[in-house]
Amino acid sequence: MFPWLAHGHISPYLELAKRLSRHNLSVHLCSTAANFKSIEHSLGAASSIRLVPLHLPETYLDAKFHTTNGLPPDLMPFLKRTLDLAAPELRRVFNELQPDLLVYDFLQPWAPLVAKERGVPAVEFITSTATMMAYLFHFFSYPEAAFPFPEIYYRDYELPHRERLLAVAEEVRVDAFAGVHRSNDIVLIKGFREIESKYSDYLEELLGKKIVAVGALVQEAVPISHELIQWLDNKGKNSTIFVSFGSEYFLTREDMMELAHGLELSMLNFIWVVRFPKREEKIVLEDSLPLGFLERVEGRGLVVEGWAPQAQILGHESVGGFVSHCGISSMMESMKFGVPIIAMPMHLDQPLNARLVELIGVGVEVVRNARGMLEREAVARVIRSVVADEGLRMSSNRMSEMIRLKGDEEIDEVVESFLKLCDNKNNNKKTINGFH
Repeated sequence: MFPWLAHGHISPYLELAKRLSRHNLSVHLCSTAANFKSIEHSLGAASSIRLVPLHLPETYLDAKFHTTNGLPPDLMPFLKRTLDLAAPELRRVFNELQPDLLVYDFLQPWAPLVAKERGVPAVEFITSTATMMAYLFHFFSYPEAAFPFPEIYYRDYELPHRERLLAVAEEVRVDAFAGVHRSNDIVLIKGFREIESKYSDYLEELLGKKIVAVGALVQEAVPISHELIQWLDNKGKNSTIFVSFGSEYFLTREDMMELAHGLELSMLNFIWVVRFPKREEKIVLEDSLPLGFLERVEGRGLVVEGWAPQAQILGHESVGGFVSHCGISSMMESMKFGVPIIAMPMHLDQPLNARLVELIGVGVEVVRNARGMLEREAVARVIRSVVADEGLRMSSNRMSEMIRLKGDEEIDEVVESFLKLCDNKNNNKKTINGFH
């Protein structure tokens, strides 16, 4: 398995690997040492999944930047180019492991060519929603035509995100189609057909490939002893908001200030995980918050810099809402635990994910002003309304129950498809070798 170098990609790849290994498949997960740091704690000592280090070519990027986690945005293109130079290293891994199948990411369309050299089938696994990918491939195919589902759209102030998304997409359009066409028989995608059926159907039509949804792929909330969990133990049911924007996206100073004021105005308990890009100069947390903020919210609000046990927090009964950027992994995690989402999309595809969250009834978006800025009163109003909305909570709980009941149902289809591809590969080898 060969994911893109982002926690939002390697995490679902790891969760898929865990489920495949339960079906007695031997799984090797290939990535950089910097990326493995974010998942080693969730593997478990007895895991049968083998982590295989990928050594990227030497460039001016230090090895600590061989992950998107905390990577300054201006270095992202350099990381992509560095990984694109890694075909010889992937060949070395193939020679060492002699795999029967490759699962590769959307951003590595060259990877299945390495597999093909060795007669190994390859399947693409896309970690975005079917909705997002249908939107993207629609504009690849019909750039002048409106998306046929008007409920999925960008707001006026989000149009720069749309233009940037389509500009980036245009650069990779040929590679994107090539990556899909090189996928044997099927394309895997994160999510559920029950939620995105019409968008999945349209994506199948655009790609000419069968789309197989693989479920939420969210890690289990294993009980742990952590000071944040102990703090939550002393709060009332559904009384606390969890705030986190993932490992790759960083609020502007202005948005930090408005969000802080909004949390203060809401008068609710909160845990806010704050991250800053990895730069040489150290950013002081207190300098990024309103003067006296930490003192005024003491006792009901915690601001944590760096990392927090997100699954365990979302699974805690005191958490009644999740302020999220609407990255797909965070969306799915919130849905699995039945926590309503307060959507604050920030980047590229996240506005479309936020529309989906509202459409399926598991969250409410904080709409920004005409200049695209957060406003503290809107933040506080939406937070309070989400926590108080019993209908929204019931809808979120129904979604959680649906995910629980489905279990690994989707994975059974994935395993069946993988075994069929491996059987075909072995039969082809027998034919080539004269059945010897």
